[in-house]
Amino acid sequence: MGTDPFWSMLSAGGLPLLLSAAALGMAVIALFIGSGTRRRNQDQLAALRERSDTLWREVDDIRVAQFNRPGEAGNGTSGSAVEEARYQTEVEAYAKIWPQVWHLHERLGMFLRAVEAGEAAGELRLEARNAALEARNLLNRNRPFCTESVDELVTRLIDAEIKAHLAACQYLDLLKDVSSDSSNHDRRVLQEKCHSLHEGEARELMNQLVSSIRHRAIRSS
Repeated sequence: MGTDPFWSMLSAGGLPLLLSAAALGMAVIALFIGSGTRRRNQDQLAALRERSDTLWREVDDIRVAQFNRPGEAGNGTSGSAVEEARYQTEVEAYAKIWPQVWHLHERLGMFLRAVEAGEAAGELRLEARNAALEARNLLNRNRPFCTESVDELVTRLIDAEIKAHLAACQYLDLLKDVSSDSSNHDRRVLQEKCHSLHEGEARELMNQLVSSIRHRAIRSS
């Protein structure tokens, strides 16, 4: 009995009215959701804009500080030109060193993965060795134009990658001897050494190097 009025209303054409009411309710809900999303986006945009403004203010402060350094008063144009030339030379040195350092890390990683998978690694072994030699040569040629911190980080990074390369080569030599238990132990030790050097020490040094180069570039902009 209680459901008869409801079905009577539907049969009398009340279904479109119910559908319209439901659509209106959904539209109101969507409006509230969209409004909240827009507010969140506006808040995020405002925070991003504030951080960007802060960064530009810091850069401007650095430029003013460089311009007003003691000994450069009265000779602002010459001092500014010298600072700009020094900055460009330093950045050019990093632009040469960093791609080669990354190339070394990438090639050595490919070599180590091939060794661990038991795949043919002769060509990758040579590529990683050549990448290390080129990275060392680039650092030596550009060392006078790098800061001491960058010089030290690149040197330690190349050394770590070379040690990982040598450990992988020793691992390949031990693969020829599969009969002794000591060889199995030595291979496991060398595997752990490769991971520790390449995925641990070298990766951490790369992160430090990126931060150091970025810091130098922003400070000298």
